[in-house]
Amino acid sequence: MQLLEKMKEKWETADDRFNRLYPFSIQILARKHWTPLPVARKAANFLAAENNARILDIGSGVGKFCLAAAYTKPNAFFYGVEQRKSLIAEAEIVKKTLKLNNTSFIHGNFTQLDFRNYDHFYFFNSFYENLIGTNKIDDTIEYSRELYNYYNRYLFTQLEQKPAGTKLVTYHSLEDEVPEGYRLANSEADNLLKYWIKD
Repeated sequence: MQLLEKMKEKWETADDRFNRLYPFSIQILARKHWTPLPVARKAANFLAAENNARILDIGSGVGKFCLAAAYTKPNAFFYGVEQRKSLIAEAEIVKKTLKLNNTSFIHGNFTQLDFRNYDHFYFFNSFYENLIGTNKIDDTIEYSRELYNYYNRYLFTQLEQKPAGTKLVTYHSLEDEVPEGYRLANSEADNLLKYWIKD
């Protein structure tokens, strides 16, 4: 596909074109809620350094990270978990358009997953919506400070139980979910994009 060919050379300028694969109602949410292509590429390169890595995107939205990452790293597999069925449907449409077979989308809450099935993790602060005064994707799910705290504690505990060598990429995170055992390996984009490894 022409868009994928252009992505090879110009990830920055391809971002708007990629967003146009989605309906306008999804496009207008891109700046605040969907991972930019350059960030997806950098995160994928870090998370999927080895072949056959299984990466989970926690709160994958319309699947933009997984789709871009799957194109970048064809020898890894990217899973996205998302509570909103409508967003999963949009992700599946674009997946079919791009003909990618190394990504999969799960409709559900990330707390229902077995973290042992995944090697590394991507987190674009999908819990932040629960805080008062933040931008929401829609009003189809429940929001509360209690959920924000619960989700952070749950993710913290799951990451804490992962073995040494587990990688985590956070984007726009308050880092409440990052256990002390994870060492900051690098950061970019004014410290908004961070790369972690469990020692």
